Amino acid sequence: MKVKEIREMSREDLLKKIDGWEEELFNLRFQAKMGQLANPLQLRLVRRDIARAKTILNEKSESSAVQK
Repeated sequence: MKVKEIREMSREDLLKKIDGWEEELFNLRFQAKMGQLANPLQLRLVRRDIARAKTILNEKSESSAVQK
C-alpha cells in the first residue's frame, strides 16, 4: 500500500488495517513453516506495510499531542 493512501486514513481505519495485516503476517509465517508459501516476498511486503502504518499512526499521535 502506498504511503499517501495510508496517510489519508483515519486513526481507527489505520488500527483496523494494522490488525488485518498482522493476521495476514501470522498466516504467511504459518504457511512458510509448513512449506506451502507460494510467494516468500509477500512476508517482507506485509511487514513493511505494518511498519509504515505504525510509523504514520505514531506521527498522528505526536501531532495531536502537540496541538493540545
